[in-house]
Amino acid sequence: MAPRVNSNGLCSWFNNLSLSRVGYQPSRTIASKSKVRRRRDPFAMAQARQRKAANISRHRQLNEARTAALGDPVASESTPLIEAMLNPSLYPTLGSKGVHVPPGNDEMSYVNYCISKQELEDALERSKKLTRPVEPIDSSTFDPQQAEDAAKKHEEDHKTAEEAVRRILMMKNGNNKNRTKLNVKRSIDILGRHNTDRVLDIKPAAAGQDPASLEASAKRPRAGPDTGSPEVQVAILTSRILVLANQLKTTSHKDKHNKRRLRLFVHRRQKLLKYLRRKERGGPRWQNLMETLGLKDAAWQGEITLR
Repeated sequence: MAPRVNSNGLCSWFNNLSLSRVGYQPSRTIASKSKVRRRRDPFAMAQARQRKAANISRHRQLNEARTAALGDPVASESTPLIEAMLNPSLYPTLGSKGVHVPPGNDEMSYVNYCISKQELEDALERSKKLTRPVEPIDSSTFDPQQAEDAAKKHEEDHKTAEEAVRRILMMKNGNNKNRTKLNVKRSIDILGRHNTDRVLDIKPAAAGQDPASLEASAKRPRAGPDTGSPEVQVAILTSRILVLANQLKTTSHKDKHNKRRLRLFVHRRQKLLKYLRRKERGGPRWQNLMETLGLKDAAWQGEITLR
């Protein structure tokens, strides 16, 4: 017997009856009911929050460990070349192989205006000879006392001039432009292939390549100083990156021009490092460059983002 309904509920009763006969299921399924029940359960909500916090903490730890393993894409470890780039006045005796020269053997060290100390000593000695008093041709008019006084005065004048020249050529009196030139000169002398070819081994042969061809190409002498190899360009970019990074530590956060320059230099160095690693196959030349400049894998791996 059908239930009694009024005229207003008659349509709804017929609709429900017809839908139940064709197998109609309500819109709220069992899964949705369990989700609603779980949301309303305080214990289940607390467990979900704990799992989420643990996952976020673990993700943060993995990112920190990965970042620490890769290193800083901008900064470099302390090496003799990096110390000389940052403080050219404090480390003037850096030799051509990236090590400190003993105090008595500093021919390869430089003073201001990219002048080596050996060139400075030769110039001072030559000027001393050129300014030496000339002895009279006629021996009858020669006065020994006058010649001794002139020699003594010449020696004092030369010491005064030498002290003035040495003060002018001190690196602490140089500007940033002169320091940049010195860093470029030092990079060419230390990492240029006209010097490293005589010390480093050749790169490993590729699969199916004859090692004799690499040895034949490595024996070809260079015509002059190497100024365009990837190693030299990476060293020059590293010196500029270090100068800009130190400058941005003390300047305002609105220095967007130098921030953009720093990003350009870092990404340009990354491209050169990727090219050199692919070309040298991680050989001695690549290892020497990374050790000399104190660079980590973050300088060439992955995507570099600077804040």
